[in-house]
Amino acid sequence: MTANDKEIAGKITAYLDAGTKELKSGTAYRLQQARAAALARLQGPMRSPEAALAGAGGTLGGTRPFYAQVRFWIGVALIAAAGFGWQQWQAYQAINEAEEIDAMLLSSELPIDAYLDRGFQAWLKTAGQY
Repeated sequence: MTANDKEIAGKITAYLDAGTKELKSGTAYRLQQARAAALARLQGPMRSPEAALAGAGGTLGGTRPFYAQVRFWIGVALIAAAGFGWQQWQAYQAINEAEEIDAMLLSSELPIDAYLDRGFQAWLKTAGQY
């Protein structure tokens, strides 16, 4: 408790004591016992609201660390699978494109001598860059 808290507690105690002067002795005794029990509970270990929710579900805290939770690892696995699937799809598209270009070249009406010409091969290399 800070000094300000002790001052406020002293004022509250004074008001409570002033209000109990007109009470019967039995009632005052029971109030005194209730106050002592409340103060005994207050002096015990204080619990934070976060500790009250620990293990209640839906929180990221609790007894297990964040990275040990099943939902986290399922998310990591899904992201890794999606990345791997994307890479495989891109490779498949590149292979299909190369197959289509090869099929078009081989089915074209160019004579075989055109494919053997060095100038044509140089043109193919530069045309593929655009």
